[in-house]
Amino acid sequence: MWDKKLTKIFCDICIKKILKGNRLGTHFTKNGWLKIMINFEKETCMAYSQRQLKNMWDALKKEWKAWKKIKGGDTGLR
Repeated sequence: MWDKKLTKIFCDICIKKILKGNRLGTHFTKNGWLKIMINFEKETCMAYSQRQLKNMWDALKKEWKAWKKIKGGDTGLR
């Protein structure tokens, strides 16, 4: 079950991997997902599959798009 704490940990790990170049365009590389899985398990003591983590990524992306639409477009946030 994803709570706020797990979601924050996941987002922080993803941000670090993006900044390290483990994402090409809109998708993480295979190596990027592997590192996300390893770091997530290390920080939470919970083993999630790549599919589970990708599902969370997709859900967060969908929520972000909905929030952006509600806010009326570009907010200046990145």
